[in-house]
Amino acid sequence: MGMGVGMEMERILVRQVRTYGLSRRPGSWRRSVQPVFASWQRHQHQHQHQPRRHFHFSRRADLEKPYLLADIGEGITECQIISWSVKPGDKVEEFDPICEVQSDKATVEITSRFDGTITALHYEEGDVAVVGKPLLNMDIPDDVVASAAGVADKLLAGSGPDPEADVGEPQAVPVGHGDLSAPLPAPTPSPSSKPESEAPVVNQNVALTPAVRHMLKEAQIDPRTVRGTGKDGRITKDDVQRHLSASASTSASSHSEVATPTQTPTPTPTPSAVSAPGDQSVRLTATENAMFKVMTQALSIPHFLFTHKVDITSLNSYRKKANSRAILSQIQPATAATPKLTVLPFILKALSHALKAYPKLNSHLHAGSGSGTDVQLVLKGAHNFGIAVDTPAGLLVPVVTNVQDHSIVSLAAEIARLSELARAGRLAPDQFRNATFSVSNIGAIGGDAVAPIIVPPSVGILGVGALQEVPVFGKDEQGNEALLKREQITLSWSADHRIVDGATVAKAAKLMGSLLEDVQSLSLVAR
Repeated sequence: MGMGVGMEMERILVRQVRTYGLSRRPGSWRRSVQPVFASWQRHQHQHQHQPRRHFHFSRRADLEKPYLLADIGEGITECQIISWSVKPGDKVEEFDPICEVQSDKATVEITSRFDGTITALHYEEGDVAVVGKPLLNMDIPDDVVASAAGVADKLLAGSGPDPEADVGEPQAVPVGHGDLSAPLPAPTPSPSSKPESEAPVVNQNVALTPAVRHMLKEAQIDPRTVRGTGKDGRITKDDVQRHLSASASTSASSHSEVATPTQTPTPTPTPSAVSAPGDQSVRLTATENAMFKVMTQALSIPHFLFTHKVDITSLNSYRKKANSRAILSQIQPATAATPKLTVLPFILKALSHALKAYPKLNSHLHAGSGSGTDVQLVLKGAHNFGIAVDTPAGLLVPVVTNVQDHSIVSLAAEIARLSELARAGRLAPDQFRNATFSVSNIGAIGGDAVAPIIVPPSVGILGVGALQEVPVFGKDEQGNEALLKREQITLSWSADHRIVDGATVAKAAKLMGSLLEDVQSLSLVAR
């Protein structure tokens, strides 16, 4: 190969790298080089009798590329654009803010990974952006990928097929950053390839997008059993739907056979509601979308409800004295904000002791196929309680972690901190994760008994009603029968009846109630 031709070949390879991005996966360079090398050979053959001066390639100063929305949390497939920090024509530097998105009930700022110029935005504010799809377009300076030419030259020497090339799943990118890598071109199948119906399905090495991976996880499908029809055998959402349809129509006895994909029935479109004057069609917010999905999933859980009333007269009296006498400011560190004691931290602490005695309630249930043969119940060591907070954006459920290690005062401070972040829309994604049990304090708004919905994979949730003053028959200070005014709350437990029986919940509720009714006993066991 002559010096001039070698330089032109180098330029072609550099443009190829700019177009498809860099990849560290073994064999990916070879797959990207092969089509370019073949194209160059055809070019050489067509012009081998022409003067070399006829070759002309122009290098562009900048490269326009799509900036992909990265996964900002496990299982998240879409985000709502809250606000843009840039517009077409703006120049950005690495780590400059690009936009703010809301996903999985958390607001996250997306920053740039590169220096460049914004050329196009793919979404308007309020639109829902899909993870793994282009968020915007950027012009990237030429020197970002200029160093790729030397690596490409080394790979030319061994550009034959690599039978062990890894086509595993795409690499993850840092949270809050976009991904500028584009998929590598798939090799063109030869005419002698087997038809799709004869291709093996099991044990294939598949590549998954975050959205498809989440879909397979929700349906509990092994990706190796799904035939991919996308580029390079990638599995698409349609492939998963076809697999589900085929599996539903397959005999239950055919466990060793993979169902042949069948054509997905065309869904019957839902007729639109008749519009009337004053009607308005509105789009769900990101928070409402998340709630819709979780509650739809919760429909598969057989709930049972247990309610009981707890007398918290002595507890409430103690709480008021503690707040009025500034006891908390004396025992809190000087740098810490003094929290106001509410009933909720007492409830969380009493609940933690009840779940310690009955650990099955503080667990995660993984139902597997639903047949009962592959069910896994994980008893969680940490007591991480999700607390429902009413915010302008909707109901958010941040998680108070390691309740078993907290004092009542530190619980009050943590509840206040998380509630403030929730109302300001500044909770991080990891502050919603790993809840082992949930508490919904509807009493802060009003109401008595409630039937709360379990958030999977947890197996229980507690609803707390409003404090009520009620007449109760008892004994006065002289020991005489009397009608007394007492303060009560109603606690409503929902539990997963597939794994928890009513007796277990009743015993846990009785223990929790006894701790709340006798504040001195609660103080003895409080950390």
